[in-house]
Amino acid sequence: MKRPSPYSAPGPFRADQLRSGDPYELHNGHAIRLSPTGGQGSGSNLIGGAVILSDPAVQNAGVDAGFSPNPGTLRAPDVAVLPANPGPGWIQGVPPLAIEYAGPGQDETGLTEKIEDLLGNGTRFVWVVRLGPVPYVEVWQPDVPMRLAHAGEDLTAPGVLANPIPVQALWNLRAGESVMLRNLLQRFGYRDLDEVRAEGVEAGRAAGVEAGRAAALEEAGEALRATVRAAYVATGAPLTEAESARLDAERDPARLTAWITAAVMRERPPG
Repeated sequence: MKRPSPYSAPGPFRADQLRSGDPYELHNGHAIRLSPTGGQGSGSNLIGGAVILSDPAVQNAGVDAGFSPNPGTLRAPDVAVLPANPGPGWIQGVPPLAIEYAGPGQDETGLTEKIEDLLGNGTRFVWVVRLGPVPYVEVWQPDVPMRLAHAGEDLTAPGVLANPIPVQALWNLRAGESVMLRNLLQRFGYRDLDEVRAEGVEAGRAAGVEAGRAAALEEAGEALRATVRAAYVATGAPLTEAESARLDAERDPARLTAWITAAVMRERPPG
């Protein structure tokens, strides 16, 4: 028999009593203390956030953003799709897509209540990334049985994301970088990197092979630089003016990839 929740009766707290940075969420007016995230989960959060933010259909995404669909509820998903211009204070309503990262020792009762709060107030997709020796994802939707998705499968969120996401891209840096590159190229009007290369070949036929190769490399470099900027925005610590100038001058694809890695690991750009 399912034990009754200690939060069944409304609690005394309201979202407007909490401030940004307070280590609490609210469930039915009860304060739920947030615990620090382990190293594996914190790094994965950034990868997932950058992957979601780069999707061509997403205008904004964030990590630990506070959503309040009613006065007694305040939830901060690990990663969420945000309104284009959230404004000050808590975001009214709930995100269309939320991602939670769950590692060993996860409070399962608290996680279930969080999922229920999100889906019950309008969230269309909740992806719970189960971090362990063999990570996988739980896919939750309103009025649909939960299903499991494993590495090698794709996740989709019709009406929210333009592109499918390989399951492992939510925690694996290299897989996430591949998705970010594809997404950013599409934002610049290219289907994928092969199309950029093909355009370079065509340019080479008209203006010389070396010129075409240079054009293709420049297009790819522009996409990588855009990925760097998006990744640092996703961490909440965008590039400084000086760092941005250094990024504009960087042309080495290997070094640009190192910038992306530094952003995901919450490190400042390499010198």
